[in-house]
Amino acid sequence: MTGSRIRGALCAGAIALAGTATATGAWAQSANESTNRIAVKSDWSVFAENNPKECWGVSSPKSSLNTKGGRKVNVNRGDILLFVTFRPNGSADGEISFTGGYPFDSKAGGTMSVDGHTYNLFTEGQWAWPKTPADASGLMAALKKGSEAKITAHSTRGTQTVDTFSLMGFTAAMDAAKARCNGK
Repeated sequence: MTGSRIRGALCAGAIALAGTATATGAWAQSANESTNRIAVKSDWSVFAENNPKECWGVSSPKSSLNTKGGRKVNVNRGDILLFVTFRPNGSADGEISFTGGYPFDSKAGGTMSVDGHTYNLFTEGQWAWPKTPADASGLMAALKKGSEAKITAHSTRGTQTVDTFSLMGFTAAMDAAKARCNGK
C-alpha cells in the first residue's frame, strides 16, 4: 500500500474517531469514504486492507504545541498521525511511524517520549520512525505500558512541534490489528 493511500484512508478515520477535530467539508467527505475501519479502542482506531494485506492502529494527537524562537506560533500543518503497522508473516510486526503534517528538518531528527523515557526518531520528508531496532523494540514496550506519548520534531522552517498522544486503548488496538493481519 502506498503512503498516500494509507494517509487518505487513515487520516479521515483517525481524525473523525479520535475526536480531536471536527469533520467538515473535505474531512467529512473523506470520513464517509473510509470503509476499512475494523475497530475503535478508546483513543485508537484499527484499519485493515486486503490487497496487499496490511493492518494498522492509528491515533491523532490530543494536543499540539508549535513554537519558534521559544514563542508559541500558529502554523498550517497537514495530518498529524501516529501509526503502528502489521503485515503477515512478520514483514512488519508493529512498525511505528509518525507523520507530522509538514516536512521535517532531516538534520534535527526527532524524539518520542513515553512517560519519561525518550527514544530517538529519524525523519524523511513528512515521516518519522524509531532510529534503531533497539529504539523500536523499547518504544513498542513503552507504548503498551504508557499513558501518553509526546513527539517532538522540527520543521524545515525552524518550527518546533510537540504533539501529545493518548495511549488509552493502544494495547487493545495493537492486539486487534496484529490478530487481523495474522488471520486470527
